[in-house]
Amino acid sequence: MSPYLWMLCSSMAFSVMATLASSLRHTFPWQWIAVGRSTVPFIVCGLIAWRCRISLPILRPPVLWLRSIAGSLSLVFTFFALTRLPSSDVMTLTNIFPIWVTLASWPLLGHRPTRSVWVCISVAFAGVLLVLQPHFDEGNFATFVALAASVTTTMAMLGLHKLHSLDPRAIVWHFSAVSFLFSFGAMQLFEVSARSNNPATAFSWIALLGVGVSALAGQFCLTKAFTTGTPSRVSVVGLTQVGFTMLLEIIFSHRSYNIETLVGMVLVLTPTAWLLSHPVRRPSANSPTDS
Repeated sequence: MSPYLWMLCSSMAFSVMATLASSLRHTFPWQWIAVGRSTVPFIVCGLIAWRCRISLPILRPPVLWLRSIAGSLSLVFTFFALTRLPSSDVMTLTNIFPIWVTLASWPLLGHRPTRSVWVCISVAFAGVLLVLQPHFDEGNFATFVALAASVTTTMAMLGLHKLHSLDPRAIVWHFSAVSFLFSFGAMQLFEVSARSNNPATAFSWIALLGVGVSALAGQFCLTKAFTTGTPSRVSVVGLTQVGFTMLLEIIFSHRSYNIETLVGMVLVLTPTAWLLSHPVRRPSANSPTDS
């Protein structure tokens, strides 16, 4: 299957995951939801690997640990934000990682942004401010956490592309194992309390299981997309998860969007898509080390 179709399936699955996680904000602590998200892929991929005799890497390669640790930080940050912000807002903020890649490439790689790139960055940040405006008024710390998730997502995606030689199920298993440890650690470091005292019902537990199942599907499809396709191109398709999440919010949460939020989302996603489809290229001139 095409890497773009893999990414589209991943976007739909992660949209379901985000919507379910957001619906559980008043029932379970965010740490519990994060643990549920990690447990199902860890168990299922482990059983599949055992059944199919797939080798499960633990210590090597080092880039696998970079992908898993960065992805685990992103997971913890994202689930904290999902229980405090609308899920479509979180998806919008976590998908601006190309902006960070572009900015970091200047001091780290010497790729100075062009005028058009600076325009894209400025427009995207203006969109972020519009999306965050109501949450700033509420003094919601989760907005900064969602932005931090986009930074760690950058490192995870870059590492994932270098793991094409590994079985996708092994990559998902390793990430799930590390993210479980991070989620469990968050239970020890931060206060475990739900936003409300709503009692857990059978539907709540099924929804929590659904978070893990949809995450498993999304992670597998994401891994297939990034290990078989060009990261910059498949990432553009990944932006569709914002639209899918908005649709699910409208259907199940009956959310209405004000004009500022909608304009902000467009201002964020449009230049982000442009940056993804026009990756920064290395200068054509030979560097001093080439001589």
